[in-house]
Amino acid sequence: MDTSLKEAILAIITPDPAKVGGGGCPIFLVQDQKEMEKTSMLLARVLGGMVHDLENDVFIIVRH
Repeated sequence: MDTSLKEAILAIITPDPAKVGGGGCPIFLVQDQKEMEKTSMLLARVLGGMVHDLENDVFIIVRH
């Protein structure tokens, strides 16, 4: 039986907490674009997901 998590948003990275909210997904607050890119790449590696840029100062890490 496979009990692994599939097709889910694993993390949200943003400098603006007003753009995201609730839902039970971890939200990582960063200071600027450079930190957002670095944090999202590190989290993607650790979590085994892919980074998606929503083009509104929000990155999400998704497992497909």
